[in-house]
Amino acid sequence: MASDPNTLPPTEQPGAFNDLQNMGVHELLGAMHQVDHDVQPAVEAALPALAGLVKALVPRMAQGGRLFYLGAGTSGRLGVVDASECPPTFGVPHGVVVGIMAGGDTAIRRAVEGAEDDEAQGWRDL
Repeated sequence: MASDPNTLPPTEQPGAFNDLQNMGVHELLGAMHQVDHDVQPAVEAALPALAGLVKALVPRMAQGGRLFYLGAGTSGRLGVVDASECPPTFGVPHGVVVGIMAGGDTAIRRAVEGAEDDEAQGWRDL
């Protein structure tokens, strides 16, 4: 993959893994381990915003609101998985937490390229 940001697809960015096919196993594992160190400060920086989200979400859910996970690719799949786990794990009725993935259910198992750019389909899915 080219490392020139002007030639990368919109979902890619320059980083430690642009040449992973040329990295040795030890170098690759070391890079993965190094990236793990970036997670804690990022989560810590996001805590105030996450607390605000939870404080806004709880009363709305208590009044019959619903939570939607919207995503494409891996993030969409994880939203669908999390939403599907809420009823058996937390006793939440089906349909209260909803996962919607760009490309629909087909995209859960097989990539539907460009689905995240179809605004009209996104509104239909909602």
